[in-house]
Amino acid sequence: KPFGISYFPGKEVVELANKYLTLEDRKKIAEMYESEARVVDIAYRIGCHPSTIYDELRRGDTGTLDKNQRHGYDPVKGQKAAMEAIRARGNRCKKV
Repeated sequence: KPFGISYFPGKEVVELANKYLTLEDRKKIAEMYESEARVVDIAYRIGCHPSTIYDELRRGDTGTLDKNQRHGYDPVKGQKAAMEAIRARGNRCKKV
């Protein structure tokens, strides 16, 4: 079920999907980001909020600059970091 409505400038009002990004989504993000697409356009195509894309670009940051002089992005690194974060959500209590 959609959880919210968002306005994308130059596009239209869209209902956003409540979902986790998959590795395929991350690969699309990497491909579009490398081809100099704007974050708002990437978010529109993926069907999520632009802040999700910014968070994902931070999560998969390679620490180097790409050919466009922007921070590099690795979808596999982003997927691995996301899975580790999901696993860490579990039990926070330390067993004695």
